[in-house]
Parts: sequence; structure tokens; C-alpha cells
Amino acid sequence: MTKTDIFTFGAPEWLWLLIVVAALPLLYWMLRLYAKRKLRKFGNEATLLKLMPNYSSLRGWIKISLLTLALGFLTIALARPQTGSKLRTVESQGREIVLVVDVSNSMLAEDVTPSRMARTRYAITRLVERMNNDRIGIVAFADEAEVLLPITGDYKMAESVTKRLSPDLIAEQGTNIGKALEVALLSFTRSTQHTKSRVIILITDGEGHDQSTEAAIEQAKAEGVMICAIGIGTPEGTPLKIDGVHLEDEEGKMVVTKLGEPLLESVTAATGGIYTRSRNDSFGLEEIIARLDEMEATELSTITFEEYDEQYQWFLGVALLLLVVEMLILERRNPLLKGVKIFER
Repeated sequence: MTKTDIFTFGAPEWLWLLIVVAALPLLYWMLRLYAKRKLRKFGNEATLLKLMPNYSSLRGWIKISLLTLALGFLTIALARPQTGSKLRTVESQGREIVLVVDVSNSMLAEDVTPSRMARTRYAITRLVERMNNDRIGIVAFADEAEVLLPITGDYKMAESVTKRLSPDLIAEQGTNIGKALEVALLSFTRSTQHTKSRVIILITDGEGHDQSTEAAIEQAKAEGVMICAIGIGTPEGTPLKIDGVHLEDEEGKMVVTKLGEPLLESVTAATGGIYTRSRNDSFGLEEIIARLDEMEATELSTITFEEYDEQYQWFLGVALLLLVVEMLILERRNPLLKGVKIFER
């Protein structure tokens, strides 16, 4: 375990105010120019200054400088500066779960409400919300596969990645389940390599099958990885629409996308997992979660920052001190301190 010093802000959105604060001296300078122009209308500037012996332009600049600095430090205090260098290793019993999510165009079908893709995003979010000590990774696939989220215990990040799931993520369309499983198997960490606590949850309509799928299944069996699957869609299928337009094949017929259950059943049966079908009344998560609870958990070590120390009080203290000094400095010389020439014109 190593220590790393970090400086960050708890509310960085306040830092935008620094732009406004930095503009105050410029605004003050423009106002002084305007005042001088007005003053020249009444007579010679040097003569008028002699009539105002207690006037000091330097004091004005000192006051605006102090005010600018004070507001700058106050803005930084509002942004809640924090430091953190305390690291700790968290030991927990859990599993490593890789979600393999189909993002091909067929997932836009609406044979489940509101659509296969929207329902998938909702279900994954619910699954992540129920996770505690497990780690999660996310792989998206169509004809190619891409790791969107490496194995992590950061559930907030998992929810953020889930919101981005869509066919736009993968340029090459298709449903290459074999490739997706290969990428998922490479996503697991070495620390769980010889355990039975690794699982792949495949979420797809099952419209795809090739030799690479069989090879990936054999690899999963050899590595002790259990594959569960959730079939999303209906066996009867539905015409596929993209942007409200029905998709047609080369013969001009409407493309109908159907749930390919036989493939998903064979994938899960070979690795000791279970297959469930998503329906409008249930996504099939309960059965998957129950199966996960039966799995062997393993020791997972995660290095995290123990805490962040708030540092805003130092900036707030400096801001208050500068404001007090600014208030004590008058625009004009104090008649009682005529002989003390700290501020010259």
C-alpha cells in the first residue's frame, strides 16, 4: 500500500466565481477613469486635488486589492478545498461480476416495454443498487466488444456507464456473443483467478452464434467462470424500427428480430449458470441474484482513500482577515494621523 497526496475540491462549481472576482480591479479602474473625466469638467485636476488634501488614490487601490483577494479566498473556501493522503486496504468477501450487454440495433426493438435497450439500462441500475461487496465490470458488444468499465467497486461509476449504453457505442453492427465472452473473460483480475467467485451475466436477445461462442464457453468452463444469461425480447419477435423507420432486408422485407433462447440456454447450462427471460412484469433479475447468492465468495482487497480533510477554514479565515483590514482602511487620510505618511498619493 502506498500513500498519495491529493488536493481536490468538494464543490468545484464555485470556482467559476473567480472569473467575476478577477474582473473587480478592472471595473474599479474603469470607474476611476469615469470619475476623473467628470472631475475635469469642474476645473484643473491638480488644483482640485489641492482642495482635497485628505484624498488618497493609493488607498482606493489598496482597498480594492484587499477586497479582491478576500473575495477570491472566500470563493475558494466555498469550493471546499480538500486534501487526502490516508490510504487503507478494505478487505471484503464478494464476487467479481462482468455484465456483458448487447448494444446491437436489435436491442432497440419494442417487444418489451419501453424497449429492450431502455429496459436493460433500468435493470442494470437496479442490480448495481443492490450490490454491496461485489466488484463489477461492464462490456458492451455488437459485432465487436469493448470494455466500458474495468472491474471496480465504484458503483457510482457503474451507474454512470450504464446510462450511456446504446447502439451508438459500437460502430460495427451484429451480435458477436463469442467475441463478447472472450473480452469479458480477460476482464477478471488475477486475484480471483483460482476461485469460483467469477461470473458473467450476459444480457442479449441471443441473435448470434458462431464457432467463437463455443470456444469462449470452453474457456469459461476451464477457468471456472459461471455464465448466467438474461434473454430480452420475445420468441415471436417484432419488426425492427430505427428512428421510427422499419428496417428492411435486401429483399425489401421488414426485419423481424426474435429472442434466440436455445443459444442462451446452452451457454448457461455448460457453465453451471442459469438462463432467465425478461418479461414486461419481471426482468429476470431475482433468479440471477438468487443464483449469485449461492456462489462462493472470495477475499477481495480494495485500496481506498480513508477520508478527505476539509481545508476551507484556512481560506475562510484569510478572507475574513482581509475584509477586516479593508474596512479599517479609509478612502481618505485620517486627520488625526496627518503626520504619518504610510500612504502617499
